[in-house]
Amino acid sequence: MAGELILIIEDNEKNRKLCRDVLQVKGYRTIESESAEAGIELARSQAPALILMDIQLPGMDGVAAMKQLKADADTHNIPIIAITASAMTNNRTAMLAEGFDGYQTKPITLKEFLGEIERVLKVRSQ
Repeated sequence: MAGELILIIEDNEKNRKLCRDVLQVKGYRTIESESAEAGIELARSQAPALILMDIQLPGMDGVAAMKQLKADADTHNIPIIAITASAMTNNRTAMLAEGFDGYQTKPITLKEFLGEIERVLKVRSQ
């Protein structure tokens, strides 16, 4: 799966850098946005293989952005992983029920983070 383009939508620079660095070391290409609105435009213009979506964003939140992307004919097939600092047990179920394709808590655990990305990309390719 290396070489796939992954869009990181995250307003926190340190979190964005960590995701970028981990993904690039594993051979993925990355593009980034600090806001949902700019991320939606990047998704439309760049057609990434996967989107990592922070939930708490300034302006439009990650859930609303995901729903907009899933409703758009150009972006509805792009899998989206929710990335959130809320580690409540029922949060994973709630995020998947909203329509996300995967879920990760912050701070990320490298093995789990990469495993979830590989899992979602594998499902997409089937």
